Amino acid sequence: MDREAFAALQGDEGQALLASLEDYRPEDELAVATRLRRGHPPELVSAALAQARLRQRAVAKFGARDAARMYFTPDGLEQSTRAAVAEYRAARFAGGDGEPGVRELADLCCGIGGDAIALARAGVRVLAVDRDPLTCDVARANAAALGLADRIEVRCQDVGDADISGMDAVFADPARRGGRGRIFDPEAYSPPLSWAVEVAGRVSRAALKVAPGIPHEAVPHDASAEWISVGGEVKEAVLWFGEIPDSGTGSATETPPVRATLLPGPHTLSSRGLPDPPAGPMGRYLYEPDGAVVRAHLVAEAAEQLGGHLIDPTIAYVTGDEAHVSPYATGYEITDVLPFNLKRLRAVLRDRGVGTATIKKRGSAVDPAELRKKLRLEGPGSCTVFLTRVAGAPTMLLGHPLRSGPAA
Repeated sequence: MDREAFAALQGDEGQALLASLEDYRPEDELAVATRLRRGHPPELVSAALAQARLRQRAVAKFGARDAARMYFTPDGLEQSTRAAVAEYRAARFAGGDGEPGVRELADLCCGIGGDAIALARAGVRVLAVDRDPLTCDVARANAAALGLADRIEVRCQDVGDADISGMDAVFADPARRGGRGRIFDPEAYSPPLSWAVEVAGRVSRAALKVAPGIPHEAVPHDASAEWISVGGEVKEAVLWFGEIPDSGTGSATETPPVRATLLPGPHTLSSRGLPDPPAGPMGRYLYEPDGAVVRAHLVAEAAEQLGGHLIDPTIAYVTGDEAHVSPYATGYEITDVLPFNLKRLRAVLRDRGVGTATIKKRGSAVDPAELRKKLRLEGPGSCTVFLTRVAGAPTMLLGHPLRSGPAA
């Protein structure tokens, strides 16, 4: 879709076409396209159908209500922040509970405007900047469609030329994908992380979105790194600068903390400088820390809350003899601790009538998909199988998720 086609979608005919596609079903696209092209320009029909497809995909990120009114490009949707994460970050910027919030913020590399929308809804005035003209058109249309045009100003220019004087804060989301896929080197971002850090130093508060795989040694010394997961899946990391309060303790600290934030919630675990947790014998319960906790190197903090220890010095599984329910780890009651052996595993699961097995692994080279094929499971039962190491030995752990228990 080019700018001309997108402009046509904003007209009366384009809006009528989009309205007619509210109940669009992909399997009917050929018939629908044929029918619509009898009375509308083919280019406009193609643009409307593409938008209908994107809106359906966008529901997972933006919810049905907003997705039905917003506009998207394929890359813009792929790279946009999930609404739950954007809303959490906007709430931190907006302040509350007696903490000061920002009033005006520059959203650099704003994309289709997902973060700008969340910020504007939180009461922040946003200058949204992107260098791609079509992306800026889409961001403006989204602000208007959601009734936020008076709080979001979109400028189409290189972010390096953006005038951020007078801004209270900056949020930057550098591009982390190139022609060959994801970019892992922060200095290969567009623009580079070093540029974003320099810009962050010009304002009192800033947040820079980075890939969740960023090495801890690449985090600037004056930044507080936060890893964020949604529903157990790590979505992003953010580097916070300035006077953003520590959401884990409610106060700023001299040494910027590392955080893991789990959504919905939010539930935030903050670093306390604990040493690596010890390893010990396998207990009755196994705890699988959330991916954000692992990425943030906060397994020790989670283990302390759970009153447990590691099953192996190199494996991020925690074990103990007491049942706990914690937002930071999923608990399992372990029924069997067995040396790794495919034939024995198949026999045990067959004898127990296990037809559904959730296979998890840490520290094992076994491919869970291939293992599932070899197990040839049948029966009404279910089980969780962990392929891992206990005290250095390849081990199979069998168990079931904890259903209830005291909060950790």
